[in-house]
Amino acid sequence: MPSEKKISSASDCISFMQAGCELKKVRPNSRIYNRFFTLDTDLQALRWEPSKKDLEKAKLDISAIKEIRLGKNTETFRNNGLADQICEDCAFSILHGENYESLDLVANSADVANIWVSGLRYLVSRSKQPLDFMEGNQNTPRFMWLKKVFEAADIDGNGIMLEDTSVELIKQLNPTLKESKIRLKFKEIQKSKEKLTTRVTEEEFCEAFCELCTRPEVYFLLVQISKNKEYLDANDLMLFLEAEQGVTHITEDMCLDIIRRYELSEEGRQKGFLAIDGFTQYLLSPECDIFDPEQKKVAQDMTQPLSHYYINASHNTYLIEDQFRGPADINGYVRALKMGCRSIELDVNDGSDNEPILCNRNNVTTHLSFRSVIEVIDKFAFVASEYPLILCLGNHCSLPQQKVMVQQMKKVFGSKLYTEAPLPSESYLPSPEKLKRMIIVKGKQLPSDPEVLEGEVTDEDEEAEMSRRMSVDYNGEQKQILLCRELSDLVSICKSVQYRDFELSMKSQNYWEICSFSETEASRIANEYPEDFVNYNKKFLSRIYPSAMRIDSSNLNPQDFWNCGCQIVAMNFQTPGPMMDLHTGWFLQNGGCGYVLRPSIMRDEVSYFSANTKGIVPGVSPLVLHIKIISGQNFPKPKGACAKGDVIDPYVCIEIHGIPADCSEQRTKTVQQNSDNPIFDETFEFQVNLPELAMIRFVVLDDDYIGDEFIGQYTIPFECLQPGYRHVPLRSFVGDIMEHVTLFVHIAITNRSGGGKPQKRSLSVRMGKKVREYTMLRNIGLKTIDDIFKIAVHPLREAIDMRENMQNAIVSVKELCGLPPIASLKQCLLTLSSRLITSDNTPSVSLVMKDNFPHLEPLGAIPDVQKKMLAAYDLMIQESRFLIEMADTVQEKIVQCQKAGMEFHEELHNLGAKEGLKGRKLNKATESFAWNITVLKGQGDLLKNAKNEAIENMKQIQLACLSCGLSKAPSSGAEAKSKRSLEAIEEKESSEDNGKL
Repeated sequence: MPSEKKISSASDCISFMQAGCELKKVRPNSRIYNRFFTLDTDLQALRWEPSKKDLEKAKLDISAIKEIRLGKNTETFRNNGLADQICEDCAFSILHGENYESLDLVANSADVANIWVSGLRYLVSRSKQPLDFMEGNQNTPRFMWLKKVFEAADIDGNGIMLEDTSVELIKQLNPTLKESKIRLKFKEIQKSKEKLTTRVTEEEFCEAFCELCTRPEVYFLLVQISKNKEYLDANDLMLFLEAEQGVTHITEDMCLDIIRRYELSEEGRQKGFLAIDGFTQYLLSPECDIFDPEQKKVAQDMTQPLSHYYINASHNTYLIEDQFRGPADINGYVRALKMGCRSIELDVNDGSDNEPILCNRNNVTTHLSFRSVIEVIDKFAFVASEYPLILCLGNHCSLPQQKVMVQQMKKVFGSKLYTEAPLPSESYLPSPEKLKRMIIVKGKQLPSDPEVLEGEVTDEDEEAEMSRRMSVDYNGEQKQILLCRELSDLVSICKSVQYRDFELSMKSQNYWEICSFSETEASRIANEYPEDFVNYNKKFLSRIYPSAMRIDSSNLNPQDFWNCGCQIVAMNFQTPGPMMDLHTGWFLQNGGCGYVLRPSIMRDEVSYFSANTKGIVPGVSPLVLHIKIISGQNFPKPKGACAKGDVIDPYVCIEIHGIPADCSEQRTKTVQQNSDNPIFDETFEFQVNLPELAMIRFVVLDDDYIGDEFIGQYTIPFECLQPGYRHVPLRSFVGDIMEHVTLFVHIAITNRSGGGKPQKRSLSVRMGKKVREYTMLRNIGLKTIDDIFKIAVHPLREAIDMRENMQNAIVSVKELCGLPPIASLKQCLLTLSSRLITSDNTPSVSLVMKDNFPHLEPLGAIPDVQKKMLAAYDLMIQESRFLIEMADTVQEKIVQCQKAGMEFHEELHNLGAKEGLKGRKLNKATESFAWNITVLKGQGDLLKNAKNEAIENMKQIQLACLSCGLSKAPSSGAEAKSKRSLEAIEEKESSEDNGKL
């Protein structure tokens, strides 16, 4: 059957609109009507029927259209009672007339909405020019390039070529296409022309290429950002990179360089424009990858104590199959170390000829010599990461063979072995930076008496110990083994000790001692004592290993233990699946070095955090993640699918992993029988309360599967997401990147109530005053301390009000511009400027700098619509200015309360005892104290971030006003004055900061 024709040009959009289709017409009274809309053959008017109006009145002249908006971005949509039932991506509005009245419509799919929006924008932008596109696409840059490609391959110069040659030529231009699909397209074209020959003409070659290689979703995007041209120039590209992709400090030369590298036609490279094919190549390139390039190198502070990092850890590293039957294999170590693993396990037993060996206790027929293993470890230890490698030594050897182990480790590892005795005067472990290229042995130690040359210690065989505990004969005693002094002395800062309880550990455990917990025990502790577990892990290392019941070597969920601050969560690297996906994805960040810095709320000595939190984390501003799943590319058939053809019905699941309050999952609709370029066009929102611990997992599945539904997945830490239009490279079930298999998505991260990183986190979402939430301080029960914290209540409310008022003012401007909350301020100003241009193409307002803030002043009488927009703009500047000028004063009050409170930290228990607080009441007072300190620190930081955001916004607004021509005198003198104004804000702020220092 002929495949459905794709939209690949403006004329395709126009043809579709002229044929007409049914759209839903939305009225302000919440009523929705089905109407059939068409475009007149003369392209002058839009008509709909049935209508009670006269036929001549049930139309809209193209010349009256002011603007076309995609999405639910008008008052009618925002106030309609049924708006929640309308898909954002299917809605669009046509604003017309001098008062910007809106005709609000809903298509039956996002694809149809995009066709109408693109076609109408094209018509409006061309309304003052002769419409020549109906003559065909023969003169577009793309067709001129394709003709040259055809002519170069047409050796005979006859204007025709063999179908085989044409197929090969298209495959060279687009290697992702299947040969069968190209041949089918040629047959369709020839059948439509009732041709009997299989030779291909130049016109047929161009038609086939455009239909096969044009991704409609990329075409709609290109038309949108190119102001309705069919190519991008350097200015279009610069605006796209700044406003959509969050790229800073972009220049015209950088954009021209991108065009030169990705544009396929020689003409485009010379003239500086990027057509659809080059733009598609650019979007697919590593430059538009979803993963933040800054995180591809070590980007975090590596000078914190070792206990402040999550550490990439392997369980039973010597296995490449399950732990029940799998043989020991040296490749297990090679694989783990190449993946950045920084904690590996060696279960060592006595071998023949006084040579220690590693083997699986359930499969002793295959074993590895200890020497060969440590030689491989030495070779690969620091290939993927320079940071310390921990060897978890499971010692089951006799004393003579223990001494052989020591000799071999000293000989192979040499100076890399870290054996420095820990200093009792210190309180924390050394940092990864200090321990670079060091190998740390984790194991048991003898008492420090040097005269004791050997002694009994508890066995490190965790699985055997768990099995004994579960047996009916278990009497509570652990198995003992003999340990020699030489092996004991190799252990320095990772001495294995047994966990008793948190109260005892916090009093008597040394910082260089590490406890190992079975998955079952750690889960129980995490559920019963979540806050204590987090506090314990601020100072001490915790290692979690999978339950002995996992005989198939399945994996635990590492997120459950990361939420408690557990650093070393050991995974079965040999077992792929969702849990290993989370682990691999998490350690992609920070350059894949195997160490990830924990959130500050889990590191600060005095802070409150519970792993089981179901709501907002104190002192952390929640963010809203907006994900639009646009399309997929080249999905393979599931590997394990049987008795099924190559056709699949894909859908996408988006999973959010993190603290319990953040865990969520949503899915797209299913696209029937399309694996090459399924269009989803669905938008999802997720509130993320602790972004630093969150991960996003994209999973593509087959809805009509037999045997296996898995197509591909990609897991990425929240902090590594790049905003804008991105391609997600999907991985196979075993974790390998699949060539040319991608998801095309749009990512935006907005503030729910202020704060966030500059650029990536500087967008805003409205938070009305009625639903405003104030983070409350808790009563401790000690009057002296409670009186101090009461002083902070007013400054805290002021801080939240200032942030929320600024955010709400920004969102009001966006709404009046008809833009969604995820839009950038630059996009706002571009829309605003287009509304503030008079009929003779001159601006009706001018940029005026008042006290270094960018104000817009009317240049005469302006209509009410413009007055309303200017009033919203003025309020945004006013709220931003108030925050910039008042933030330091309010933050100083909060910081002073925090400092005053911290002075009582050491004496808290004594004060509580004097007031008669003990047991649970004293613990509650301590917890409330930590909560208050966390809130004060967090809100102070959020206010500081909001001030930086406001300053950045003012600079962006001023630059945008200048580039949009809203300056009275765009002379070099005016530009110099503007630059001085920008610098003045920066200098003022930096001088204030220096004054504080």
